[in-house]
Formats: sequence, structure tokens, C-alpha cells
Amino acid sequence: MLLLLLLLLPFGASFVAACMPSDSRDRPALVAGIATLAALALAIAQFSGIAGGTVLNERYAWLPGLGLDIHLRMDGLAWVFAIMVLGIGALVLLYARYYMSRRDPVPRFYAYMMAFMGAMLGVVLSGNLIQLVVFWELTSVTSFLLIGYWQERIDARRGARMAFTVTTIGGLCLLAGMLLLGHMAGSYDLQEVLGAGNRIRAHAWYVPALTLVALGALTKSAQFPFHFWLPHAMAAPTPVSSYLHSATMVKAGVFLLIRLWPALAGTEEWTWILGSAGVCTLLLGSLFAIFQHDMKGLLAYSTISHLGLITVLLSIGTPLSVVAAIFHTMNHAVFKASLFMAVGIVDHETGTRDMRMLRGLKRAMPHTAALAIVASAAMAGVPLLNGFLSKEMFFTETLVVGGSENWWMSVAAALMGLFSVIYSLRFISVFFGPLAHDLPEEPHEPPRWMRVPIELLVLLCIAVGVMPERVVGDVLAVAAQAVLGRAMPEYNLAIWHGLNLPLMMSVIALGGGVVAYLILRNRFELAQRDRVPVLHRLKGAQLYENIMLGLAQGASWLVRHTGTRRLQPQLLVLTAMMVAVPVLLAWPVPGIAGFQLAGALGELHPLFALLWLIGAGCAVAAAWKAKYHRLAALALVGGTGLATSATFLWLSAPDLALTQLMVETVTTVLVLLGLRWLPPRFQPAHLKGRVPGATWLRRSRDILIAVAGGLGLAAASYAVLSLPQGGATTDLRDFFMRHALAEGGGANVVNVLLVDFRGFDTMGEITVLSAVALTVYALLRRFRPAPESIAIPVQQASDVDPAVGQKPGEQARDGYLMVQAVYLRFLLPVMGVLSVYFFMRGHNLPGGGFVAGLIFATALIVQYMVAGTDWVESHLRLRPHRWIGWGLIIACSTGLGAWLLGYPFLTSHTAHLTLPLLGELHVPTAFVFDLGVFLVVVGTTMLILVALAHQSLRSRRIPASASRSAVLASIPPAKEIG
Repeated sequence: MLLLLLLLLPFGASFVAACMPSDSRDRPALVAGIATLAALALAIAQFSGIAGGTVLNERYAWLPGLGLDIHLRMDGLAWVFAIMVLGIGALVLLYARYYMSRRDPVPRFYAYMMAFMGAMLGVVLSGNLIQLVVFWELTSVTSFLLIGYWQERIDARRGARMAFTVTTIGGLCLLAGMLLLGHMAGSYDLQEVLGAGNRIRAHAWYVPALTLVALGALTKSAQFPFHFWLPHAMAAPTPVSSYLHSATMVKAGVFLLIRLWPALAGTEEWTWILGSAGVCTLLLGSLFAIFQHDMKGLLAYSTISHLGLITVLLSIGTPLSVVAAIFHTMNHAVFKASLFMAVGIVDHETGTRDMRMLRGLKRAMPHTAALAIVASAAMAGVPLLNGFLSKEMFFTETLVVGGSENWWMSVAAALMGLFSVIYSLRFISVFFGPLAHDLPEEPHEPPRWMRVPIELLVLLCIAVGVMPERVVGDVLAVAAQAVLGRAMPEYNLAIWHGLNLPLMMSVIALGGGVVAYLILRNRFELAQRDRVPVLHRLKGAQLYENIMLGLAQGASWLVRHTGTRRLQPQLLVLTAMMVAVPVLLAWPVPGIAGFQLAGALGELHPLFALLWLIGAGCAVAAAWKAKYHRLAALALVGGTGLATSATFLWLSAPDLALTQLMVETVTTVLVLLGLRWLPPRFQPAHLKGRVPGATWLRRSRDILIAVAGGLGLAAASYAVLSLPQGGATTDLRDFFMRHALAEGGGANVVNVLLVDFRGFDTMGEITVLSAVALTVYALLRRFRPAPESIAIPVQQASDVDPAVGQKPGEQARDGYLMVQAVYLRFLLPVMGVLSVYFFMRGHNLPGGGFVAGLIFATALIVQYMVAGTDWVESHLRLRPHRWIGWGLIIACSTGLGAWLLGYPFLTSHTAHLTLPLLGELHVPTAFVFDLGVFLVVVGTTMLILVALAHQSLRSRRIPASASRSAVLASIPPAKEIG
């Protein structure tokens, strides 16, 4: 439970923060901080065991038959990344408390941040490939919300869409790659995959799998040619940028490559795919960083460059290069987080990040300037700082692997080091010179606690640079050992390794960078240039926009030439597919056509055939009557439904018959309420002037396609149900008949199937049903009918008794209706008891939560109908939203209860209780799940029907002499609906 608690803490804090009022500021920050510090302390406490070689594993059964379980795994690599995610996350949360404006919805910000933190922890701790992909995509969703946090800004919305599009496309590629890896390794378990490296590399699908996994990692870590989305993500608040660029999001791709290094590395394909992308990224990123005016833009491109450096190290493929990659990942997280926070302070206290306007800030912000200069020096690789050590290891590996033949890799590394010095000097130039006086705000130091996170990170940069072995030696060894195992190399984190070629490369990079910066600044007026020479034409963002524009234009052309707003052609295409798809699927399967229909027809009972003829006749008549009288058509459709219910009853399926009957009842009421909003009858333009014979042919075509579609679906269903189960000779029917009572604990096969064998499907269905009901409610509560559609009763003055204002005989009819209403009131307790009866017996006899919910909803509908048109003033004060919410909570809690006890999600258990008077009761846990289904069915049914009824019955009784203004005044405001 330890790892599960570690994972759930951020998500729990996210939920709590989201429930707070939008004007809260300190409470969401406090909740997020406490949850993060608790998770951090929990993770730190595991270091002694992790350092000793222990790998923490926690498994929770989910779909064991498919090899998919909830598997949380923490080894040295996962521990280091978890510490980065939580440690830097805690500092960013503290920083954000003082950065976010009082005008911002702070609870929403912390909710997004904590959900993002939880998603990143899920990626790091996943021990299953499919589970890793799920959390991987969740990081894309939450980062989309964070980047677009300032929704009113166009650049924020554009950057969020761009990041989401690129990373989710990469996520789809990653999913395909993981499926291939699981197939090649014979398991989706991460430990099994890492141990099957030789088998994977020798497999024929190795190159496709490697390419797909690399696409997922390169898009997430903004590697060439997918690097363009990261600078546009700078529209996010600076705390988001700091967190996203240092310890999360972009580091997810790096983590994935390090994690799968034992399974995929060691081939030429690995070296060339990652090496070429990494070299292009580190050079282009560092070069573009030099010519940025926005301080955050400069840091964004520098992040791209450093991620390219890590990718190149991983592509080299030697054990020492992996150690260097992990080391630089840690160092980069520390100095890049501090740099982004420093930029946020500059922006917060001066009102701008434009380096063309900023200068001399050291005079007004001396402490911030000192911190930013030290962190920038670490980024440039200055000795006695952490960035120098990992960059020197990078130079060493390029020399060892490149040698005299592949010298270009060493040249690229030196150029990247030189460029990093140039943009680091460009970054700190804003702190020198005379103080600018034309800034939007007067520069000054930030609040004390806003600077504390940067001070801690800069102190860590210095500590690692001065005492690397003592400060970070054990941590680096733990992470590298988890990846390399027995291939762990010997290395030395000493500051001084003597005069050697890597040291000379560092000196050349530092000295050459200083000289190049001075030349560019003095001769080319670097600060006034707007774009990189020549390379500005190679913008990936422009290519992305062109592709998206082409897709939009193509979709518009497709809709224009093939789409229609008319419902009938759309239904025609769908019904035609109901014919074509089953035929295409069943055609190559031998034996599918052998349904022995002749024998079945020979045993057909005349009464059963008559029942079907009646149902078919009602269906055809409904289609014909719909042209003239919609109410009559609805009655005929109800006849078809009754024939279907009788069919189920004839075929010994009383459970289905009862369900169908109740569905028909509720659906009839729903359609009756919706009939009023159907458009008036008219002859469409495409039918004007058409001869009656052509109309008859069109309708004949439609009915033939409808009949063929129904038969096609029936054939497909019969074929699926006839397939043998699990290689046995029995079909699905026999399988469930034999296992319902033995494994599900119930004799009602239909109910056991819904709440046990396919409980996960039912969970999804009630979730979708709830979403549909809430959507209908949200749409209708904002819908106001046009005045022309309001039905005003037409009354003849001669028919009205002037004394009482009623027609002759109306008093007697009203009295009769009142008596009926009194009797109908008593139906509620009767039907309530009936619904409880069917609910309690559903596991063994016809009934269940779905049927019971429909019965109880019908009872409530009757009470509303008794109240007349004034549904708003009905004496029943239901809150359908709460019914839906509690239903989903109960259903989900039932599944989680089994899961937390070590059983697969929604595993059912049966208990037999002996109670006084009642005797022995059969109480399965599926009973609780069924209770959730019951609540959801009642809530969704009532929410939809009441919302629609409030709209349909908003026109109250209005005198015939009423003016148009009185009619409009009678319409209640939109907020009353529902």
C-alpha cells in the first residue's frame, strides 16, 4: 500500500483543491504543499532499502486474464525521478503561492498542478507497459490544462493545443510500440520486458517497435523535428514552465529511454535514430536560444538543447554514457528550475521579460541577480558547479566513442558547449549596465519566501559542483545500478581529472563562448535582431500550422461534398453499414452461414409467427403514419415494443421482457414530451416537384435497407453467440449457464452477467448514461423556446360559462380527474415496494437494479404527471444530480473494495446472512453494485424527463385575449429549468 499511497496523495490533493471556492488562495496551496511534502517524506524513507538493492513491488489485480494488472514498481531509477518530481514540485508550489495573482482562480491552478504531479509519478512508478502509457497520456492532458491555464490569452490556447496534439500523437505511437514490445517479450510486465532484451533485439519487429517507442519519447521530450511545441508552451504561468521544463513532462521522454535502455539499446538502429535526432536538437536548440528576446524563450530553447545532449548520451550505448545521461538529467532539473523561477521574479517585479528592455537589474534586485548568475553559470558548465561535471562526462564519452573516425560528434559537443556559454551570457546581461527606467513596473526584490526555492536549488548546484561524490554519489549509483545491473562501470565524480582532452574542450567552449558573445554583441547588435539568420525558415511551428490548416480544409471539403444536416441520409448510411459490416466480418468464416434456419423455421409456432407479423406490421405502419400523424406513429412504435417484450417472454427470457416493457414505458413518455419540439411539417426542397412514384420508391428502398440492417445485426449476434468459448465446444450461452451460479453466486444469468462477468462494461455504461443525462440537462437549461412555438389555448367566448370561466361540463370532468389523481398518488408507495421487490430478487430471479430503477422512475413520473403542467411546483423535490453522483460512487466503491482486498476490480463475493423473521438472506457484493446501477437509472431518467418536461410545459394556461407581451412574460427564466 506504500506506493499506492504515494501515488494517490497528489490526486487526492488535486480533488480537494478543485472543490475549494475560486477565491481561496492560501488553503489550496497549503493542501497541495502538505500532500507533496508527505509524499516526498514517504519516498525519502525508502532510500535505505532501495540502496540495498530492494525493488518495491505492489500488484493489484485488474484484468489478470489479459496480463493487465495495476503494478507499481520502485527501483533506484524510479526513486530518483520520484524525488525530482516531488522535491522540485514542492519548491514550485511554494513559489507559486507568491507568484499567482489574486485575480487568478488559484484552486484550479493547484488542482491541475497536483494532477500533473500524480500523472508523472504514475509514469515513473508504473511496472506495466500499458499502465505506463495510460499515465503518459494523462500527463499530456494535464499539461494541456496547465499550459492553457490563462484561457483568455490566444497564445496560451494555441500553445496548449500544439503541445497536446504533438504529444498525444506521440502517445499513440508509444501505445503501438508498447503492444509490440509486450508481444515480443511475451508479457507486458516491465521486469519481464527488461529481461528479454536479447529476444526483443533479435525479433523481426524490433525496428518498428523501436521506431514507435522513439517517436513517443522524442515528441514528449521535444526532440528534433518535434521540438517546436516547447517554446509555445511558455504561455503558461512561470511556475508551470519551471516544473514542466525541469522535472516533469519533457523529462518523461528521457525517463522512458533510460528505462527501456536494457531492452532496446545496443543496436545500430538505436544509435542512428536517437543519435541523429539528439545531435540536431542540441545544435539547433542552442543556436536558436542565442537569438531569443524573451527570457523564458531563451530558457525553453536551452532546455531543448540539453535534452538533445541527454538523448545523444543515451544513443552512444555505453554503460558510462548512461551514467552521464542520468547525472545530467539530475543536474539540469536543478539549475533549470531555479532559472525559470528567477525569470518569473523578473517578470513579476518588472512587468516584462523582454531582454531588449531589461538592463541593470543587479542594482534593484541584487539577491535575485546573484542567484540567477550562479544558476546560469551552472547551465554554461562553469567549473565548481554541477553542470560542469556532467558536461565534461559528455565530452569524454563523445571522444571515446567517436575516436578519429566519428570526430563530428566531438565537434558537435564542443559547439553545443560554446553556444551554451553564449546564451548564458546573454541571459545574465539583463543584470548588468545602467538600470532601465522605462519598465512597466519599478523593479524590486520579491517577497522573502518567493526567493527561498531558488536559494535552495542554487545551493544544491554549488554543493554538487564542489562535493559531488559526497552529495550525489550514492544517489547516482542507485539510479545507474537499476538500469545497468551487472554492466555497472567504474567512474569517478572527482572535480579534477588532470589535464586531458575533455578539460581542453571545456576550456575551448568557455573561452570561445565568451569571445563569440562579445563579437556578436558589439558587431551584430545581437539584442536588436529579430530572427536567426537562414534558420528562421526552418520553423517546425509553421509546418505544424500548415498541416493543421490542410487537415481543416480537407475536413471542410469532405463535409461539404459528403455531409448533410438532414437526419434521414445519415440514418441511411448507418443502416447500410449495419448490413455491410456483418456480411464482411462473417463472409470468410466457415460455418457462419450454416444457421440451420430451415430447421428453425420448421419449428416456428403459428402464434409466435403471428406475434412477429403484428410487430412488423406496427413498425411498417409507424413509418407510414409518421408522415401524417406523429402521435399515432408513436403508439404504433409502442406496439412494436410490446411485440418485442412478448418475444422475449416467449423465448423464456422474462428478465429481458420486463426490462423491455419498462424501457418502452419511459421512452414513450420521453418522446411524448419531445414531440412538441419537432419542426413543423414541410416538403424538403429536394422533394419538391417529385412525382408520387419516386417518393414511393425512396420509401421502399429505405424499408428494405432497414429490414436488411436488422437481419444483419441479428445474424452477427447469432454468429458471436455461437462461437465456442475458450476453445471448448460449448457456446457463450452454455458457458454462462454453467458458471453463473458457481462463480457469480446467482441463478439469474442475465443479472449475473451484467453485475459480475461484465461488471466493468456495466460500470462504463452507467458512466456514459450519466454523462448523457447531464449533457441533456445542461443544454436544455439554457434553451429558450421561440415565442412562435408557444401553444396558446384557443377558447371560444360562446363556449365559456361567464360565471365560472369554464366550458359546460368541464367542472364534472375536472372533478373526475381529481378523483383519479388521488388514486394515482397511492401508486407511489405501491410501485416503490414493487421496485424494491424486483431489486432484491434480481440476483436469482427476474429483476435487478436496472429494472427496479425504471419501475421507480415510472412511479415518480406518474406523480409528476398528476401535478399537471406545473412540474416546477410539484411536491416531489428530487435532486437527480445527487442520485447520479451517489450511484456512481457506490458502484465504483464496490469495485475498489474488491481491488483493495487483493482481488480484481469488481470481483463479486457472496454472503449468507441469517436474520430474525426473515431467515437466511443471500447477499452478494454485486447487490451493492446493483444499488449503484439503480440510483443512476433513477437519477438519469428523472433528470432527462424533468428537464424536457419543464421546457415542453413552460407555456401555462393563458387567456385567449392575452397579449403577446403576456405570453412572453409567462415564460420562466432559464435558471428555473431543472
